[in-house]
Amino acid sequence: MSHFTKTFSRIFLILMAVVLLPAPLLAMEPAEIIKKSQAAFYEAGQDFQARVKMTLTTREGQQRLREFTMLRKNDMAGEQKYFIYFHSPGDVAGTTFMVYKYPNRDSDRWLFIPAINLVNRIAARDSRSSFVGSDFTYEDVSGRPLEADTHKLIKEEAVNGRLAYVVESVPKSAAEYTRKLAWIDQVTFLPLKEEYYDIQGVLYKVFTAGEVKEIQSLSTIMKRTMENVKSGHKTDVVFERVQYNVGIGDDLFSERYLRRPPEKWIK
Repeated sequence: MSHFTKTFSRIFLILMAVVLLPAPLLAMEPAEIIKKSQAAFYEAGQDFQARVKMTLTTREGQQRLREFTMLRKNDMAGEQKYFIYFHSPGDVAGTTFMVYKYPNRDSDRWLFIPAINLVNRIAARDSRSSFVGSDFTYEDVSGRPLEADTHKLIKEEAVNGRLAYVVESVPKSAAEYTRKLAWIDQVTFLPLKEEYYDIQGVLYKVFTAGEVKEIQSLSTIMKRTMENVKSGHKTDVVFERVQYNVGIGDDLFSERYLRRPPEKWIK
């Protein structure tokens, strides 16, 4: 066999090996996977409306229920606005939470507390605090900037029969966790599972996606759970009456409506 033939055969085998690699691994960088996941999970549609039931359960089985309306609107240049109104229980009824989310800097967050008639600005450092006593943080509710972490594709793995990318995210600065593993559906790009590790490298919090439905042709997680595996406390969230592209106006996202939200959007 001539030198040319040997060289050609070697090149051909290399090309075939590349061609036979799974297409997703060739095409997707880890940061791109996370970006697409955030788009699917936090940005679907032009806007979004849902009634949400949140159940907080202690290790001993004691439960507390929170019910609220969630509204979200996507703006130009990757900006978003969130508005959450609490219906129950009585001690939080009428409380409203609003977020202005920006692509390249910290989000602005406000909380209206009716009992003291006060609008409180939530500092960026508090974004990692518990959201109304649940196992979700304020950041979990509206999302974390893509650039805040370094992302690495670890492997592919099936979760409940769905093939997923497993991506490791490590914060570039102080955060709620020091390492996160996310199992991201290769078709819908929704997160199927997430594991959060503390400063000692110990698993302390797990997110799991339950029921997923197609709503107006958009894959939507209808049931989700966040569990603190150290304390045994968990939070189950169920989304009902989900609608996309309902025509939410910019005027809703103001201090005026934090105090007196329009009935048509929160009922």
